[in-house]
Amino acid sequence: MTALAGKVALVTGSSRGIGAAIARLFARQGAKVALHGRDAAALAAVKDGIQRDGGTAVAITADATSLAELEEMRRRIEAELGPIEILVANAGGNQIPPGPIEEMSEEGWRAAVDGNLTATFLTVKSVLPGMKQRHAGNIVTISSAASRRPTARSPAGYAAAKAGIELLTQIVAIQAGPFSVRANCIAPESILTERTREQIPTAQQAAMLDQHPIKRLGTPDDVAHAALYLASAGAEWITGTVLDVAGGSVIVR
Repeated sequence: MTALAGKVALVTGSSRGIGAAIARLFARQGAKVALHGRDAAALAAVKDGIQRDGGTAVAITADATSLAELEEMRRRIEAELGPIEILVANAGGNQIPPGPIEEMSEEGWRAAVDGNLTATFLTVKSVLPGMKQRHAGNIVTISSAASRRPTARSPAGYAAAKAGIELLTQIVAIQAGPFSVRANCIAPESILTERTREQIPTAQQAAMLDQHPIKRLGTPDDVAHAALYLASAGAEWITGTVLDVAGGSVIVR
């Protein structure tokens, strides 16, 4: 028996990187996976790969900062797969480079907060009522080591938004716990996705190893296996936690 057999799981931001790795692993573990993103071609590629491996997946494009689009997505998932039992609110990212607060534009700040914190809030807002009504559900949000280890070089808007996600998740855990709904958060360090491999030079990747007691950088699969654990029955007594998937870097000062 696979860990998520028959479960309906929505993974936002799953067209590539961490989200795609989570979706693929969940499908291998028996979940019926709803893929989400803005890039229809990339979503189709992930969907096709899951289906070739014998899994079940649908792919839906939607703006995670629009409640109307998220509600339409939820209704479509319910019609095609069934009620959402697992939500991984992964959609987010950062396009603003680190720098002094006073040099950050208002537009950059709002983009970071909306693309991460607001997107997570609206996704939970759409899915949580049904979970509470059914007295069953599991929410996993995605934060970042940037919110766990503040430095002068932190991308402030992104880090603040991710810290907000952690507190939001804990509030959801408190409010939804009496309805048998769990909510937990994962905070990864820099993960070697397709994008970060392009953005971080090989020499810089090697230098980053000194920040980690475990002398390698993280992969999307590292985060996916953490998400699988939190979404599974093996973690049924865990809620409101923030799990660092960071090779020990968060404890190093």
